[in-house]
Amino acid sequence: MTNNNLKYLVVGAGGTGAAIGRALTKAGADVSFIARGAHLEAMKQHGLHFISDDDEYVLKPIKAYTMQEYKDTPDIIFVCVKGYSLDDTISFIKGIASSNTVVIPILNIYGTGERMQESLPHILVTDGCIYVATHIEKPGYIRLSGDILRVVYGTRDLADNRPVLKQVHDDLVAGGAEAILSEDIRRDALMKYSYISAQNACGIYYDVTAGEIQQSGKYRDCFANLNEEIKILAKAMGITLIEDPVKINLAIIDSLKPDMMTSMQRDFKAGKQTEIDGIIHAVPRMAKKYNVTLPLYEKISNALKSK
Repeated sequence: MTNNNLKYLVVGAGGTGAAIGRALTKAGADVSFIARGAHLEAMKQHGLHFISDDDEYVLKPIKAYTMQEYKDTPDIIFVCVKGYSLDDTISFIKGIASSNTVVIPILNIYGTGERMQESLPHILVTDGCIYVATHIEKPGYIRLSGDILRVVYGTRDLADNRPVLKQVHDDLVAGGAEAILSEDIRRDALMKYSYISAQNACGIYYDVTAGEIQQSGKYRDCFANLNEEIKILAKAMGITLIEDPVKINLAIIDSLKPDMMTSMQRDFKAGKQTEIDGIIHAVPRMAKKYNVTLPLYEKISNALKSK
């Protein structure tokens, strides 16, 4: 059980935020959630359910609010929203944070922490990423598609490290998560980005599941080659990847259930708003900034823009 009095706020109770909040709550931490719509109402009335093929776990009672309802001042804010909701989240944080509040963004879009820090200059904003396979199955219910829960976070400048970040690590671990307080978050966040960007680019372009990428052929080759291009980008950015993203990310794909699709794939197929700009189209923009050419990313990005 946690032995500190940190107040956690998880902004966004989808698959990512729910998984983090579950781990912290299981550790005995004081956790509140920001959610909205039918999902929030279901959480308030019946708790937050986590379901897998062979288990169900319920967080109840649960502290869940709209941004307008939440009146406390948290010590730690995990930001787990979609990229297109970031501006509203930043405005919300400005109204509730103290100078000691630490913000840990866990988004799929590379460079989010740095962007948020520019808008929140008086508090510490780290960077972060997560490895987890979950999604909202229906309001109040989170579907778990695997056992992995790895939360990676850290400051871009190690001089900004604070003891509270180690407390966050310990709470996550106590709740069953794998937590990594990174010494090079730019590297580690780009490593995660290589996976989520390539899976979405390949999955949406070809409209395929993880199972189809697991099989030898053009889909697997596409996924691998997209990761090869991220290696080129990393070198141009001056980032040294200590692991090969092709090898690591193929292993992750191979560990997934065959019918797994990303939430962005599902939203894209349904015609909903997505993070496609930050997850796919941003890669050719970064390549141009760092004077490298990534032909496969350019091909897929241009094709998806036409859709």
